[in-house]
Amino acid sequence: MQTLPAGIDRFVVGNLAADEMMKRRVLLVDDEEGVLQVCEAALRQLAGVEVATESSSRRAIERLAAEGFDLLVSDIRMPEVTGLELLRAARQTDPNLAAIILTGFPSVESAVESMKLGAVDYLVKPFSIEQFQAAVRAQLEGSRLREENRLLRRQMERAYCCGDILGESPVMRKLCEKIQRTCETDFDVLILGETGTGKELVARAIHKRSKRRQGPFVPVNCGAIPEELMEREFFGHERGAFTGANSRGLGLLEYAHGGTFFLDEINQLPQRLQGKLLRVLQERRLRRVGGTEEIEFDVRIVAASSVSLEEEVRQARFRPDLYHRINVARIEVPPLRERTEDIPLLANRFLDHYSRELGRATAPLGAEVMEVLVNYSWPGNVRELQNVIKRALAWAREESIRLDDLPEEIVTHSGEKTPVSQGSFFQTREIHLKSFETEYFTKLLRQSGGDVSSAAREAQLPRGTFYRLLKKHALNAADFRPGREVPGPGGSPAR
Repeated sequence: MQTLPAGIDRFVVGNLAADEMMKRRVLLVDDEEGVLQVCEAALRQLAGVEVATESSSRRAIERLAAEGFDLLVSDIRMPEVTGLELLRAARQTDPNLAAIILTGFPSVESAVESMKLGAVDYLVKPFSIEQFQAAVRAQLEGSRLREENRLLRRQMERAYCCGDILGESPVMRKLCEKIQRTCETDFDVLILGETGTGKELVARAIHKRSKRRQGPFVPVNCGAIPEELMEREFFGHERGAFTGANSRGLGLLEYAHGGTFFLDEINQLPQRLQGKLLRVLQERRLRRVGGTEEIEFDVRIVAASSVSLEEEVRQARFRPDLYHRINVARIEVPPLRERTEDIPLLANRFLDHYSRELGRATAPLGAEVMEVLVNYSWPGNVRELQNVIKRALAWAREESIRLDDLPEEIVTHSGEKTPVSQGSFFQTREIHLKSFETEYFTKLLRQSGGDVSSAAREAQLPRGTFYRLLKKHALNAADFRPGREVPGPGGSPAR
């Protein structure tokens, strides 16, 4: 059975990987009929292997060019074309083809030449059946892993639609198209989206693809600077403008000259400063604190907000003229719950990143774990998913990440998504899913007589996860023990 990287087989590749993987094809070439028959019989004992044989190395070259093989096994001394010449021809047809060279006349020169041509093993006759089968299994497994890595790299390369923005869903493709169109202009931009959706990544993608890419990208979080310091942080100050100002200081707007000034959470900008910023943006001229000279500057403003600025304007917390000034090009970043098909890509990307950061082999995400991740609503969006993967990797003690490595609230509330609209597909699906789970766990507890260990084994779930799901559906295992009134689905007594 071939298993692709966690999350890729099921959610990205689709039908490429199935429970029973397609057979691996091996071309066996030897001019000695006896050796050919013995090796063929040994290969046919291996599960999932399809064998093709050739006693003519010249015909083998033709078959390599016309057919697809996963492994070439060839003798080195043959009358028509030698094994090394055959391997050289195979490399021209398929540079990634795995190969094993057989020989009854070993030499350092032939071994070295075989390795240079890409042979991954070199067996000296006579060899045992077990030794031969082990070599073939190892090379087929290595070939499979290389294919998976190439597939994963291609998926990841295609998945990066703009800069560091990862996603292949329709809403992300539309987002990236809008970013690309925005980059072709020099208009100011307003980016809207919930916390953790990646608004700064969008701002950086716009900067890197604009004509200002050689200039600085200056980000500032409007909620992180104390109000009394904000004016001089933005506009700079002259010497002597305040106590301790022993030299002139450039402001962030001046520093961003020729580049992009990113105002994150602009809704948190104090109203007193909103008016000053509006005038500066309209005139593209500023005056340092304590100064009299007006200084011209050239920046592109990209602002972001995690709340509705229209509502902020209605509540008189944000100036309408400043809102209209920055709302020229508008980009809305979708929440993660609206692009669940991107979750496997993101989860595997974060897993790979933090595994390398910790200096350990990547622990794959099991199918059950991926199912939970895909069905969770992610109120904290991509940032929350990133932190969950990081924490799960730190907690994991097995070779793969299991459900018990995820935070309890993620597992417990997985599937509790907010429906898109009344009577929608999502709402109907969640109702049926909840009904199925309740009925399933009720039947399990009845069959086991309230024995949670037995029921969890039957469901193939960890005990901790099983308890959390019982709690989610208000089921008490004690109610199903002998002598107790057995409840029906949902906890009501069975009639």
